[in-house]
Amino acid sequence: MNVDQAIQFAKEKGAKMVDLKFCDLMGTWQHFTISMSGLDKTLFEEGLGFDGSSIRGWRGIEESDMVVIPDPSTAKMDPFMAVPTVSFICDVVLPESLQPYDRDPRQILKKAVSYMKSTGVADTAYFGPEAEFFIFDDIRFDQTNNSGFYQIDSDEGIWNSGRDEGGKNLGYKPRHKEGYFPVLPVDSQHDLRTEMCLELERAGMIIERQHHEVATAGQAEINIKFDSALEMADKMMWFKYIIKNVAKRHNKTVTFMPKPIYGDNGSGMHVHMSLWKGGQNLFAGNKYAGLSEFAIHYIGGILKHAPALCGIINPTTNSYKRLVPGFEAPIKLAYSFKNRSAAVRIPNTGANPKAKRIEFRTPDPSANIYLAQAALLMAGLDGVINKIHPGDALDKDIYGLSPEEAAKVPSIPGTLEESLMNLKTKGDFLKKGDVFTDELIETWVNYKIDKEIRPIQQRPVPYEFHLYYDC
Repeated sequence: MNVDQAIQFAKEKGAKMVDLKFCDLMGTWQHFTISMSGLDKTLFEEGLGFDGSSIRGWRGIEESDMVVIPDPSTAKMDPFMAVPTVSFICDVVLPESLQPYDRDPRQILKKAVSYMKSTGVADTAYFGPEAEFFIFDDIRFDQTNNSGFYQIDSDEGIWNSGRDEGGKNLGYKPRHKEGYFPVLPVDSQHDLRTEMCLELERAGMIIERQHHEVATAGQAEINIKFDSALEMADKMMWFKYIIKNVAKRHNKTVTFMPKPIYGDNGSGMHVHMSLWKGGQNLFAGNKYAGLSEFAIHYIGGILKHAPALCGIINPTTNSYKRLVPGFEAPIKLAYSFKNRSAAVRIPNTGANPKAKRIEFRTPDPSANIYLAQAALLMAGLDGVINKIHPGDALDKDIYGLSPEEAAKVPSIPGTLEESLMNLKTKGDFLKKGDVFTDELIETWVNYKIDKEIRPIQQRPVPYEFHLYYDC
C-alpha cells in the first residue's frame, strides 16, 4: 500500500482519527493520535514532531525532539478504538535530517536486513516467532517500603479446585503441566482464543492454530504464519496488542511474562528462521537433517553468540526463572533434529525444501521483537560469513543427561546480569554494518542494570521472609 492508497483506505473505511504507533527501546508500543485532516502526503514526507524525552531508553530532555514518519504499508483500522481510527506503524527519525534515530528498534531491524543484503549471502530473512502467553482473571501486585506482594487468580487455576464457588465449582481445572491440548470443558478459554484469532485475521495475519498450552491457569498459544523480518516484527506488535485488548473485552488480562507462575511451565517465544536468495531456500540441502552447509553455519553463529544474544532475547530478570531445568525450557546450547530439549531444533518438515528451517527455542516473549530478530539475524550471518561450525548434533534427551554428560554441553547464562555482560563484551558481531552501535548497546545494558536488576536486588522478596525471618 503506497501513500495514495493508504489515504484512500482510511477514507473508504470512514476513519475520523489517525493513530501513530511506534516502539520504545524495551519493546512496547507508544502512540499519539491526530485528526483525519492531518492525513495527507506531507505527513508521510515530513512526519510529525513529538517529545521523546519520556520514552523509555531514549535520550533525555536535552535531545528530546523526535519525528515520526508513518509507514503507509502498515495502514489498518484499529479494532478497539470507539471512534473509527486508522492506525500506522511509524519510524522515528531525527528532526534536522530525517535520518533514522539510532534507538528506534524498527530502524535497527531495517539496518540488519540491509546489512544482510549488502553481504550478498541472502536477500530475504523469514521469521516465525511463537509467543506463548497467560490469560488470567485477576492480577494484583504492589511494592512499598514495608511490604511487597503479587497475587494471580484464574478460574481454571488448579489451586482453585477446592474453592467455594457458590455451588458452581465444577472442577475441570487443568493440573500443573497437564494443560496441553485438553478439550472442553477443561479448556475453558477456547472461544476467547477463537475471538483473538478472528481479530488477528482481520488485521491481516494467517492463523495456523490455537490451543491451550502446558501450564494451568490459562496458558495459551496462537501461531501465525511466518513472514519476512520487518513485516513479521510489525505483526508481532499487533499480535500482542490484539490479544491483550480482546482479553480486556472479557474482563480478563493477558501477560507475556516468561514465568508468572512458580512450579509450572513458563512462556517461551520459539523463533523459526530461514534465509532465502532468488526465491530459493538457502537452508535446504543434503547435510544433517536435510539442512545445507549454509544452515549449519547459521546454527553455528546462533549457538556461539547465544550467551550475548540472551541479553536481548531473554531481557528480563523473570526470563531466567523460565530458563531452569525441568520445564521444557532449553538451557543447553546444542542442536538436534526434531528434539525439543535442544536450544536449536530442526523441525521434521518432510521432503519439501521450501519448508526447511531451524527453530531457536531459548527466546521468550518479553523480548523487543525488532531487536530480537535483528540480533538473531546478525548472529546467524556471522556464522555463515565466518563458516562457524556448531560441532556434532546432540540426538538425545538433553534433560535426561547425567551430570557428567550435561557438564560437557555449554549452557546459556544463568542470570540477566551475566547475559548483559556477555552482550557488552562479546557483542561485536552485532555492530557490523553499524546495525547496533556501541552507544545503543551501552544504553541497553545500563538501563537494564539501573532500572531492573539493581532495584530487584535491593528489595526483600516474600520468600526471603520464609527462609530467614527467624535467623
